[in-house]
Amino acid sequence: MGNLDLVTIVVIAANVIISFKGFSDRGFFERYKFNVGGIRRGEKVRIFSSGFLHVDTMHLFFNMFTLYFFAPVVILYLGTVHFLIIYIASLILGNLLSLYFHKDEYHYSAVGASGAVTGVLYSAILLEPSMQLGILFIPLPIPAYVFGILYLLYSIYGMKKQLGNIGHDAHFGGAIGGFVVTLILRPSLFQTDLLMVGLLAIPIVVLFVMHKTGKL
Repeated sequence: MGNLDLVTIVVIAANVIISFKGFSDRGFFERYKFNVGGIRRGEKVRIFSSGFLHVDTMHLFFNMFTLYFFAPVVILYLGTVHFLIIYIASLILGNLLSLYFHKDEYHYSAVGASGAVTGVLYSAILLEPSMQLGILFIPLPIPAYVFGILYLLYSIYGMKKQLGNIGHDAHFGGAIGGFVVTLILRPSLFQTDLLMVGLLAIPIVVLFVMHKTGKL
């Protein structure tokens, strides 16, 4: 981790410490997890705190492993402060989108940094779309922007079909956060990479259209 920026180390450490606290203290876990009923009772802190809790060590590992690889890209282009802004904005927006889609499901609960991490991932792809990503079960690397688009389209499918015990809507909301905040912080991308901005916006437009037409 010697090549990691200090702020990334702090974020990873915060996730590890708070997650392990949740593993050993069920009351703590229940009090700070994302829960629609709790949030609607006024416990807004859950929208933020749930992003530092995880179901188990494997869940924690995969999120922090992804952050380990993509945080340096965002920091290289935008700096540590802007990376932190993207991380927090993606975390919050991911949970807000999840709250929007599940607002009437009072028992709906979730935890994890996936929204924040997906926001950082999508930001990194927007900043460096030519990256080649190696994916499990796919023998050849694929361009980062292709992966980003396919991942969000899969997230829409997962939201529609309610696949697995996965917060697809939080992932998607986090990606929107990373996408929008990155463009706010680096508006020159509209001039230098307009085509890529448009391509990465396709899944977001698809989600909006499907929601408006009642298909999601």
